Amino acid sequence: MNKLTLIMLSFIFMQCQGQKDSHTETAKEKELRQEALIEKYVYNCANKFNYNYQMQEWQNCLDEGIKVDSTVAYFWQQKAMPYFKARKYEVGMAYLDKAVFYKPERWLSYRACIKCIFSKSYKEALKDFELCVEMDGYSYVQDHTYQFHIALCYLQLNAYKKAAAIFKTDIIAQEKQWDEAHFLDIFYYGISQYEQGKWEEAIFQFDKSLEQYSNFSDAKYYKAICLKHLKRAEESKKLLEEAMLDAKNGNTINEANAIYEPYPYQVRW
Repeated sequence: MNKLTLIMLSFIFMQCQGQKDSHTETAKEKELRQEALIEKYVYNCANKFNYNYQMQEWQNCLDEGIKVDSTVAYFWQQKAMPYFKARKYEVGMAYLDKAVFYKPERWLSYRACIKCIFSKSYKEALKDFELCVEMDGYSYVQDHTYQFHIALCYLQLNAYKKAAAIFKTDIIAQEKQWDEAHFLDIFYYGISQYEQGKWEEAIFQFDKSLEQYSNFSDAKYYKAICLKHLKRAEESKKLLEEAMLDAKNGNTINEANAIYEPYPYQVRW
């Protein structure tokens, strides 16, 4: 190959490379392009259908979007979400894993929460939440801190002392940051004491929870059991009657996801 040919080939290569570079999509351009796709295939297509009885139409819209760009994490999360609500956890998780793959900073904590509250795969949820803490530090998902969910996982794995220690630390952190802790954190801290047979300590936490949510039937129910163990039978009976009435009036765990899944220790009357 002579020198002139080499020069010409080098020129052509640089020209092609320059054209390629000039058309490289910036992060902002990608974000805007994907937002437009979400607008088209989610808001203007899937959202026109009710996935409770039009699941196929819902999924078809998202599949069309995925054909255009399979790296849009929101498409995969939207495919997954209705299956979790239908209790088809393994089907939904296959799609949600894709969302986490393409955008972990947005969907890892969501997946951890799904594993904790919906599919109840607590050991797997703990792995995800540990990664979330590494990535985000002290943060929250679905209105509760990562530490709340971590402690809840340990509670469900019968690691009561460990759960109690995490709930206690998190409650202190919440009180420092927001002046008071969430009543559900306090309730579950009480449950972790209850499971260890620490009746007085459990009652103290249930009472603190009831200060925020005075008709909380579940807190009254478990407090009544503690009173029974302390041989305060009349108090226990009266409180149990109150709890039954409160439950009949719908005063139970009122998390948004509770309409799809019973929460740990939620009483079914």
